Amino acid sequence: MAFRDSAKRILHGTFHPIVRLFIYLGITPNIVTTIGLILNICVAIIFIIGAEYGDRGDLSYVGWGGACILFAGMFDMIDGQVARLGKSSSRFGALYDSVLDRYSELFMFLGICYYLVSHHYFLSSLVAFIALIGSVMVSYTRARAEGLGIPCTEGLMQRPERVILIGVSAIVCGIVAAFTGGLRKWTFESIPGFYLETISFFTFPMIAVALLANYTAGQRLFACYRYLKEKGEE
Repeated sequence: MAFRDSAKRILHGTFHPIVRLFIYLGITPNIVTTIGLILNICVAIIFIIGAEYGDRGDLSYVGWGGACILFAGMFDMIDGQVARLGKSSSRFGALYDSVLDRYSELFMFLGICYYLVSHHYFLSSLVAFIALIGSVMVSYTRARAEGLGIPCTEGLMQRPERVILIGVSAIVCGIVAAFTGGLRKWTFESIPGFYLETISFFTFPMIAVALLANYTAGQRLFACYRYLKEKGEE
């Protein structure tokens, strides 16, 4: 958690000038949240276009999709700062942010799953769907717990970590494809039958998201149980 807090402070410091600019221009937190949703819809469109018009070896769509994921993620991360520093926080704004964040993530995974299925990466599409399940459950567990008055912030694979890992891995995949000429396969003599493809730079980190997001949801559930047990309310 100390690392996460340090990373959060660094990101907040990096985005601080942008936050101040938005406040100066009168851009409200709800507008920032809406822009984040629109950009995540664009992420889905990029992956869908790549699925429909790109061939299996053209991974440039994955790279551009990753760049858009990170750009959209910036808006997802700064809307709360705009609300706090601009003294424009509201209960509806908090609800609006939570709802649109869920839509944003669902649209992102829609595009990713569509792309992977269309190019016959069926196992990877299943992993992406499991990552989607974990992502939704991480957020739902926290929302349900806080609705019951239980503090719930535990876990490694929260939304910022998911956005950064998926976005960066997609960009890396696109860059590797650009330098290797597209689809390439690496085999390992020490591991018979095992190989990596260029797309693996994107799909292997997705395995980490799938595992850690679902673990985080379970971790939060257990933490809530432990909290209630200590209170004698389980």
